[in-house]
Amino acid sequence: MSNTKEEVHISKLYGQECILPKDEFIKTYHVNEKGLSSSKAQNLIHKYGLNEISQTKPKKWYNYFLESLFSPFNSILLGIVAILFYTDVYLPETPSYANIIVIVILVIASTLLEFFEEYRSNKSAEKLKELVATTATVIRDGKEIQIPIKEITLGDIVILSAGSMIPADLRIIEATDLYVGQSSLTGESDAVRKNVNSELSIEELDSISDLDTICFMGTNVISGSAKGVVIKTADSTYFGKVAHTITTGKPKSSFQLGIENISKLLIRFMLILTPIVFILNAWKHSTVTAFTFAVAIAICITPLLLPVILSSSLSKGAVRMSKKKTIVKKLDSIQNFGAMNILCTDKTGTLTEDKIVLEKYLDINGDEDLRILKHAFLNAYFQTGLKGNIDEAVIARGLENGMSEYTNRYKVVDEIPFDFTRRRLSVAVSDGTKTQLITKGAVEEILNICTMVDYKGQVSPITNIIKENIKRISKELNKDGLRVIAVCQKNDVGNITDFNVQDEKNMVLLGFIGFLDPPKESAKRSIEKLNNAGIRVIVLTGDNAEVTKCICKKVGIKSNTIVEGTQIEKLSDVGVLRLLKKTNIFVKLSPIQKARIVRLLKENKNVVGYMGDGINDAPSLTNSDVGISVDTAVDIAKESADIILLEKDLDVLLDGVTERKKNIWKFNEIYKNGN
Repeated sequence: MSNTKEEVHISKLYGQECILPKDEFIKTYHVNEKGLSSSKAQNLIHKYGLNEISQTKPKKWYNYFLESLFSPFNSILLGIVAILFYTDVYLPETPSYANIIVIVILVIASTLLEFFEEYRSNKSAEKLKELVATTATVIRDGKEIQIPIKEITLGDIVILSAGSMIPADLRIIEATDLYVGQSSLTGESDAVRKNVNSELSIEELDSISDLDTICFMGTNVISGSAKGVVIKTADSTYFGKVAHTITTGKPKSSFQLGIENISKLLIRFMLILTPIVFILNAWKHSTVTAFTFAVAIAICITPLLLPVILSSSLSKGAVRMSKKKTIVKKLDSIQNFGAMNILCTDKTGTLTEDKIVLEKYLDINGDEDLRILKHAFLNAYFQTGLKGNIDEAVIARGLENGMSEYTNRYKVVDEIPFDFTRRRLSVAVSDGTKTQLITKGAVEEILNICTMVDYKGQVSPITNIIKENIKRISKELNKDGLRVIAVCQKNDVGNITDFNVQDEKNMVLLGFIGFLDPPKESAKRSIEKLNNAGIRVIVLTGDNAEVTKCICKKVGIKSNTIVEGTQIEKLSDVGVLRLLKKTNIFVKLSPIQKARIVRLLKENKNVVGYMGDGINDAPSLTNSDVGISVDTAVDIAKESADIILLEKDLDVLLDGVTERKKNIWKFNEIYKNGN
């Protein structure tokens, strides 16, 4: 959420780019819709620099050195040195440098040890981060390629889809139902629609929320797709101009707060005890002697090597964990990783193989029907958002059944992207003679928008008996571990070319498709080991209860009850906490509900890890003590995570936790021996 202290004049910065119609904008700014050439891009990068915010650029060596030199404890010792110059050098007839030399040596030793460890560990972390660097899709030399975000430059044409991070400030030149999450800049929880042409005048542009044709660096695409021209990069972006005033990222972890509290306690104790010792000794001894003794007490109290031990343990832990296919993006998260007592995870890909196969395509009576597969294929193939495993499985099965001809026969007219509230996606396609709206989504949501059913080409009104029969068939498939998605259509759409959510009504139900994503063979063993290590596993998923129950039973996750998102919505925080004490499986959750559960677990004095890789996981990754993602995750998930696994497997996670617990034991031993 932004709390800008400097005034950023929105209309001056973005007024012209925002208000100009698309064609006029392209002409005025000489935009090449085929993208930059590689040589021109390199020249622009050389001229304007890399697309990196100054606030987030890697620190120089002297930054680390100065931070180490002027740490809280060292600052106090340097203050003591200044006083000793007065008492031991200036006042006495015969100056004594002994105490000063001892303290200076300790300060130098502490500073150098901490500096080398901190510098080395951060350099290692930077190298590890490069392995999971966020990329963007751009058009270069007329081809779509992926490049690191820092190599984006002015004039680049950026391709956006659901889950994409916005790599720079962009002017949208093509968009299909584009919704962007701007909470990192504005604090708004709702997604904001972006258009090709602005609906406002320049006088109406008061805040960045008004800029409906501009996407801002640091935000992310919630749904839809688009093309945008880079108009500002690095420090010239809105994010760059207010970077020092934006509160982003996680709140301080329990580990960070603990270290801060210990440091403050020791310093307070020293500041209180030193004057008392001085006053008591001043009655019997000279002022100089009493003061020297008090200073000695202060030196004894100050734990010089505590920062060194911490940085050394964390950096070595990061390197060792990297060998276990676990990349640490933030050193402070390592302690939370080892101290974690609750792991919240999604079901797909973590407990299951994440290799979804379309097993069944059935009509309303549960009989196999290729027409169902055809409509699902058209929906999956022509949707322009982020294609998930389900879409890929539908396309693969369709191509196996000779449906490649449909890719040329049909053309996409419009699209209503998927969102986590509607839980469905619609695509309007035309074969030249008629246009039809095809929708696929969760069974309950599809039934809610259907008034008719199609059985073997015969359309009739839907009845409660038909609905109950469909639910029964769906539930039986769920019990067998199949995920079921319903498919419906609307043929009579007239000449409509611009569709919206209101058009998803009076639909004709065709049937449903069933997917199988079997549990991993290693999942049950890994969960047992996690439980033995004191880590409780809680499943938070958007899937339905029957499928989740089937998978969880096979991998050994037990729960007295299974709670749905609708139940969570109606309960207060206290009520949800009661459920969390006895429930390990939560289903049909929205992203906000997942994040709420993670927040409540943290507030109840747990150290919570969250493992996820989708757009809907970003809020929970941010809310958790340690966010865990994988290198194949969407951009926003990787950016929100503290730790990246090179394999989406609980065994890899378990290796990392085990390694971290070894490091905690070693740290305790070192600290015990050092004291």
